[in-house]
Amino acid sequence: MKKRVLIITYYWPPSGGSGVQRWLKFAKYLPEFGWEPVIFTPENPDFDIQDPSLEKEISSDLEVIKFPIWEPYAVLGKLRGKKKIHPARILEQKEMSLLEKAAVWIRANFLVPDPRVFWVKPAVKFLQDLTKSGQFEAIITTGPPHSMHLIGKALKEKTGIYWIADFRDPWSEWEFLDTLPMMASIRKKHKKLEQEVLKKADRVITISPTFQKELATIGNRTIDLITNGFDPDDIPEGFKAKKTSVQEFHILYTGVIDAIRNPIPFLNALKAEFEKSQKAIQMTFLGKVSEQVLNFVAQDTWLSKVVKFPGYVTHQEVFDYYAKADLLLLILTDTKNAKGNIPGKLFEYLSTGIPVLALGDPNGDSAQILKESDGGQMVSHSDGNQIRTLLQKWTHEQPTIRSAAQVSQFSRKVICEKLAKILDEHPLS
Repeated sequence: MKKRVLIITYYWPPSGGSGVQRWLKFAKYLPEFGWEPVIFTPENPDFDIQDPSLEKEISSDLEVIKFPIWEPYAVLGKLRGKKKIHPARILEQKEMSLLEKAAVWIRANFLVPDPRVFWVKPAVKFLQDLTKSGQFEAIITTGPPHSMHLIGKALKEKTGIYWIADFRDPWSEWEFLDTLPMMASIRKKHKKLEQEVLKKADRVITISPTFQKELATIGNRTIDLITNGFDPDDIPEGFKAKKTSVQEFHILYTGVIDAIRNPIPFLNALKAEFEKSQKAIQMTFLGKVSEQVLNFVAQDTWLSKVVKFPGYVTHQEVFDYYAKADLLLLILTDTKNAKGNIPGKLFEYLSTGIPVLALGDPNGDSAQILKESDGGQMVSHSDGNQIRTLLQKWTHEQPTIRSAAQVSQFSRKVICEKLAKILDEHPLS
């Protein structure tokens, strides 16, 4: 008989983006290792990105408990008289109204650790009896939003249940907090809450070696490393990466382009290398793109002809674009957390076998993965000359198309087995 584990996550289909993939895939493969997952997630969440196609990946055997949540974004929308907008998006605007500035200040100093904090008490009240009754051998919380960890902490305190806290990003040292007008006392509150979580969780896991070391230092404890990965089942049957076209060279970026993922240095290098060249180039950005980048491209005659913005497409449709790509562009954050930034997209890129040109920390964790897998190369965001050198190389040489087997250690199933072993080490499991 399988043991049951309750997974408390804000992100769940129809949410799109990278935040949902990690636990959607763990929920898929955990039953193969003797654990039956049960998902606890908001009934009416305020997702910024949606991908309803991901709902097809949810097994009919998976129990999903949806519980109402109240979030403050709708109130802000009514006050503005416009469509609701997340403070994270407001921060990207060049100018903010007094109301928007006030909203960001309130987000920074009253909604601690994040706007989902209003879900903590009702969620704990709802789950407490279920947990006490012995329905679950363990619980897992995943953040951000780090309010999920406060639910785990309260359940641990009230019931003593075995608890694993999953940090997909840092907490008190998270670069996003640095963009907020936060008072020093509130920053201390974040640190205090983080310390309590790190102290009381039975196990803590995170996604990268750098975050692992940082959390170990903050919490003075052992942190387990469980990276993200790729799911071989996501690769369509018959998918094959194409060889470089003599006629046209296609570069593809998938994911979000925002204030901390800036493609403009790359676009400048692309233009400098190919504006006067006979080589036909196409650059495609799939996903949400900041207004700054859209305007930058629109104001340049050459770039506006070369660069395409199809917008957000479903996860399944992304592979149609991969099949036409000669080079995959990955843009990591250029901030203090950059060294530990390993986006889930990196593993999917590697699974296609297409070369990857990544902009980020050349000494970071993602750079090491690219090097070990021979999947591409990491270049500093500002190193325009090196970007041009690599573009010239890949547009004139036939790239080596690797098979997914070469990165099989990053298969979601292989990684899920590591999680299952941590669950199995629970003394009462």
